Amino acid sequence: MRHLIIPEASSKEARNTKQRKLRKETRYASIKKYEKTKRGFLMRLYRNMKSRVTGIQRAKYHLYAGCYLLPKEEFYIWANESELFHTLFSSWEQSGYNRKLTPSVDRISSDLGYELSNMEWVTNSENSRRGVLNKH
Repeated sequence: MRHLIIPEASSKEARNTKQRKLRKETRYASIKKYEKTKRGFLMRLYRNMKSRVTGIQRAKYHLYAGCYLLPKEEFYIWANESELFHTLFSSWEQSGYNRKLTPSVDRISSDLGYELSNMEWVTNSENSRRGVLNKH
């Protein structure tokens, strides 16, 4: 009897397919739960920043085209060393995850990218308000 050797890539793809199906069936409950942890939140936030700078999020790409994005490890260190991030995150948790209170990274100068000297923590509400003010 011959044993079939399944290449690692195909078994990994099968596992990913199974995982996607399970996530869809559970309405992404495990992902939503993870993204409400500090680690998961920062992972999602960095991924969103990267997608804006690289053009994956096309709607506002003109605002981010050519902007610098600091390395992921630097971002995590900056965030975790920020007392304001931890304060905002705790307030967001205590509010029951009120979207307006979500911690958000604001670029101080919209002409510059995501570099340490151009980033600050604010609430999502404050960041949105600043964006509207900059339009007018």
